[in-house]
Amino acid sequence: MPETPSRPSQRKERTGEVIAARMTKTIVVRVERRFRHPRFKKVLTRYKKLYAHDEKSEARLGDRVRVQETRPMSKLKSWRLVEILERRQPITPVAGSPAGA
Repeated sequence: MPETPSRPSQRKERTGEVIAARMTKTIVVRVERRFRHPRFKKVLTRYKKLYAHDEKSEARLGDRVRVQETRPMSKLKSWRLVEILERRQPITPVAGSPAGA
């Protein structure tokens, strides 16, 4: 039986920032969408929160990630983590500043 050529994925992919990673195997990604207003021509920015499946729980707060559309995994979760594009740098306290400030 001849092998059928694999076609490229037709699923949507989005890039965004992880804004929550406290749930088990789930992250919340904020995706930015920029577009020009049809009438006033001003560039607008709109955000969307996507719940994504993170099988290995490897994404952390502040990371830039790529997510891909997938079958519904729960009521809110229909995306999955493809890769982590950029890790957020840990914040190091300044030597002379008080800890509470």
